[in-house]
Amino acid sequence: MNRIPKAYVCALFSVLLWSTVATAFKLGLQVLSPLYLILTASVFSLIIFFVAICIQGKIMELLNVSWSGLGKSALMGALNPFGYYLILFQAYSLLPAQVAQPLNMIWPITLALLSVPLLKHKITFRNIIAILISFLGVIFISSQGSLAGMRNTNLTGAMLAIGSSVIWSLFWILSVMDKRDEIFKLFWNFVFGLIYLLLFAFLFTDFSWPDPKGIPAAAYIGMFELGITYILWMRAMHLSENNAKTGNLIFLSPLLSLLFIHFILGETIFATTFIGLALIISGIWFQQKHVKPFPD
Repeated sequence: MNRIPKAYVCALFSVLLWSTVATAFKLGLQVLSPLYLILTASVFSLIIFFVAICIQGKIMELLNVSWSGLGKSALMGALNPFGYYLILFQAYSLLPAQVAQPLNMIWPITLALLSVPLLKHKITFRNIIAILISFLGVIFISSQGSLAGMRNTNLTGAMLAIGSSVIWSLFWILSVMDKRDEIFKLFWNFVFGLIYLLLFAFLFTDFSWPDPKGIPAAAYIGMFELGITYILWMRAMHLSENNAKTGNLIFLSPLLSLLFIHFILGETIFATTFIGLALIISGIWFQQKHVKPFPD
């Protein structure tokens, strides 16, 4: 199999796996708190990254890390997994999965906004139109079937879901600026993230082992939201001759995710959810059609 088909196979497997994780989030949160769910999941993801590094024969390179690299990972680990997933899982605990998942999808829009002060990009008329289209999508999703449904949407949860996209965008910008090997970055980011999560649990909770009933969902999230899927996606980007085209496959994920949410969680998917999701994706597509957030 040549490079291009391999890239699409890796990307499609990533999309399929990522489309299941919103359901896994809700199942895990039925047993574990947001903190203990991401803490446990991070352990499994860290194991995945370490095994991948060993398979690649790069263990000595992993240990040959500079103080500068550790400093960068200390900052990035605070953003992801610590801050991002704590906030995202809290949002999922307060909202239906069909609301939380699409609201988190607006991160390419927040990425464009953050790129203005951090990367000195200019905000364009296209950016503004894209933001308005996506914002209209947010309103549709929050309506949960009707204008009356807006009253049933947990405002804190909605703000957390949108806020998580800001943290993810900031993490993405810093990650692009960091030229270290991706798998090493992920490993050390998660080492520091796990340290922060353990300290947070020790200081602010009755520190204890997670409920065994929540371990399967946490393991699944650690392997397929944070671990193997990251590696597959990086592989797809490495093999692809056009990252923009390959990257567009990610927009299949929220649509597939609604199927899992409906058939496994039993949520009734509102027509407004589909409309809102279509608007958000349209806004992102409109913004990215002629503009790339970062140079190749």
